[in-house]
Amino acid sequence: MKFSFILKTAPAVFFFVLPFYSAAQNGPPGIPEFYRAADEMHDWYFSLSDLVLVIGAISGILGGLRVYANWQSGKHHIDAQVMGWFFSCLFLVLIGAFLQALFEVN
Repeated sequence: MKFSFILKTAPAVFFFVLPFYSAAQNGPPGIPEFYRAADEMHDWYFSLSDLVLVIGAISGILGGLRVYANWQSGKHHIDAQVMGWFFSCLFLVLIGAFLQALFEVN
């Protein structure tokens, strides 16, 4: 009879004591790591956004030179090339702004 009483009360005591035990610690596991990862993401974001803008500038310069070379060589149907290079550079600028808004980086 005593053994069945222990079997019935042990789970109840365990589930009532468990919240108090977990509240006495520093919080749920992984929260400090999450904040550290968020800080690292903010640090890396500025470096990567600058890199994307530099890649966009180099791509725009090379695209302009390629269009100029085609124009000088007599190929006057360069509308598709101009639009392709322009919109690729525009995409890089807009994706930077989108990522800034997505990650709430000021």
